[in-house]
Amino acid sequence: MQLDAMLAEPDWLWSRVSRPPVLMGRLIGWMDRRFNQGSARRMKGVACLIALVFIGVGTRWLLSLAGSIFEIRSAAILLAQRSLVDHVAAVATGLRQSLAEGRAQVAMIVSRATSQMNENAVARASIESAAENLSDGVIAPAFWFLVGGLRGVGCL
Repeated sequence: MQLDAMLAEPDWLWSRVSRPPVLMGRLIGWMDRRFNQGSARRMKGVACLIALVFIGVGTRWLLSLAGSIFEIRSAAILLAQRSLVDHVAAVATGLRQSLAEGRAQVAMIVSRATSQMNENAVARASIESAAENLSDGVIAPAFWFLVGGLRGVGCL
């Protein structure tokens, strides 16, 4: 996690391709639009789930073949601790400027409506989002990386 904090996210890479979770989300969205209709929806859904698992495990297995340094750097990118800290810090900075700016910044990390939030609600939403994302996006993947490398993270 310290590697991600020191190096931040590679803007040179993410300006050219989307982050892995974004790519996976797009694939899931496409599968949903394409296969979640008509007859045999349940069977098509199971086939999509199996395909997604194979894609995730296969990708992580291929990345692990590149060696330990590449595997560690890939894990640091996937954990994105720095991004989490940067987004929460932006909310704090926004609140120091104005309530409207704080609302605008917190709207980037939460899915709830922010237009009626007061300062306390903006701060609370930011902290709640940070806690949830820390658990789901940093602690759990870091644990599974320690247990099984990138292949372990793929089991999430």
